[in-house]
Amino acid sequence: MKKRKIIWYNPKLIPFARELRNHSTKSEIIFWLKIKGKEFYGYDFHRQKPIDNYIIDFYCDELLLGIEIDGYSHQFLEVFNKDTKKEKRVNELGITVLRFSDEQVLKDMENVIRALEDYIYEFEKHTPNPSLEGS
Repeated sequence: MKKRKIIWYNPKLIPFARELRNHSTKSEIIFWLKIKGKEFYGYDFHRQKPIDNYIIDFYCDELLLGIEIDGYSHQFLEVFNKDTKKEKRVNELGITVLRFSDEQVLKDMENVIRALEDYIYEFEKHTPNPSLEGS
């Protein structure tokens, strides 16, 4: 079995992450219903996951994948700059970030899911399967 990489997080973010989970946007709820409970290709996703000094909307440890659902405020320069800094740091930790807008989730979920499936396909194609090693 592959050993998981332990990624540090600021424990002071836990109450804020819980608050975000309790006040999810409509698009976050709709997206969560598609991926929760290992229902999406058997991968375990978490909501509002603290990583380093940031909180990622959705995170899968096995895929080293963060997913951000960006609302209207992400169009403002100040928020965009914060997002850029956050994504750069998360990438330095070996985590890929996929970004979708609220509008994409609400109006084009089919292509959002397709993008996630494409990521998983490429990840699995380039990641050795430990259960097949030594066969």
